[in-house]
Amino acid sequence: MNGESSIVPSASSSAAIPQPLHLRYFLLLRSNPNFRRLWLAQLISELGDWFYSLAIYDLLLKKTHSGSAVGLAIIIQTLPWFLMTPLAGYITDRFPRRALMIVADLFQGLIVLCLLLPGVSSNVHLIYLLLGLEVIFASVFEPARSAILPNIVSPEEILPANALSSATWSFALAVGAALGGAVTAWLGRDVAFAANSASYFISALLIFRVSVAEQHMLPQKIASAVAAATSSVREGLEYVRAHGEVLTLVLAKAGVGALGGSLLLLVIFGERIFPVAGHGALAVGLLYAARGVGAGVGPLIGDRLTGGVESRMWKSIGLSFFIIAAAYVAFSQAPNLWLAILCIFIGSMGGSNIWVMSTSLLQLNTSDLVRGRVFSLDFGLLMLMIAVSNYVVGQGLDIWGFTPRQLAAALGLLMVVPGVLWIGTRKFWREQAA
Repeated sequence: MNGESSIVPSASSSAAIPQPLHLRYFLLLRSNPNFRRLWLAQLISELGDWFYSLAIYDLLLKKTHSGSAVGLAIIIQTLPWFLMTPLAGYITDRFPRRALMIVADLFQGLIVLCLLLPGVSSNVHLIYLLLGLEVIFASVFEPARSAILPNIVSPEEILPANALSSATWSFALAVGAALGGAVTAWLGRDVAFAANSASYFISALLIFRVSVAEQHMLPQKIASAVAAATSSVREGLEYVRAHGEVLTLVLAKAGVGALGGSLLLLVIFGERIFPVAGHGALAVGLLYAARGVGAGVGPLIGDRLTGGVESRMWKSIGLSFFIIAAAYVAFSQAPNLWLAILCIFIGSMGGSNIWVMSTSLLQLNTSDLVRGRVFSLDFGLLMLMIAVSNYVVGQGLDIWGFTPRQLAAALGLLMVVPGVLWIGTRKFWREQAA
């Protein structure tokens, strides 16, 4: 790999002046009705997801007074992704993806609706069961959405389409978390659950109106699918093992995943340390909103500073780990909510930059023949680390006697480890290239 190569086309490759990115977004949404419906489905369902998550965390913490209970909910929302990733990815190559997305949306809407049934929301075990069932369908929906995108947009539209989807996730987190916290505090959790359920049904309707020609294979026997998925994972692992730079990039997100316990800590800080007007859900919503805004801003700054030059992209990943470390150590000592929000904003900028840069570098340095399996492994390891981190933080709060501030500082200091390792591996690959 040429360390000074750029992913930005040279001026000589095209006589046309590139359009500003925001205009490309607007033109894409205006000119491609199928993508517009898919994008609206994503926006509406992800806004509903954050309404739902904040209401669930608030409910569990109020009922159990246990950080581990909330940590277990986050584990249930992430670990099935890791377990389902190989099979879900294979299924999306064997069944009509549009139909899979519609079915997944409908089932998720019905599952969330079950929380409104009498007695369900007071039974913690039923809440966990419903969370797990919903995530299983979500783990099928997401790879199907990613796989169907090239059938909906042209090759020239893929970059703005993916960039818009990423920005939409950040916007949904920021707005959905803030509104979800307010709705939960002032109108009650049932309203948040109903809003999320409705968002899935609206998403299914929008996807139903998407017109797309799908060319992949028809369903095979389930046993064959499982066997093929297992073989697929093994081949992907062998490829990653044989390509050190790819392995390094895959582990970048896993390093950020070690910070996953912060999802639980944000709930604890909001409920117990920085409640707004006596409502913990409001503070939790603001902290999660700061995370979403930071996730949107970080990659924009990273793109501006690196200019698409690969060597700079590698360096920005290492720097981002140290930015996260400093931000979370500062967060652990924040005297008030507004400084805590600022720290989370900065830390999220670093984490999101690592996500975008490592994803781009993987796309540039991974063979097209195994790219799907590599990204499946990439995402699966991230979710596994998030689950482990939340379990450890939950145990630290309830069993080992650590305070939320101590655990936040520990997570921040932990980010120094992948930062140092990243610098070392980058130096090794530069020497190998030389």
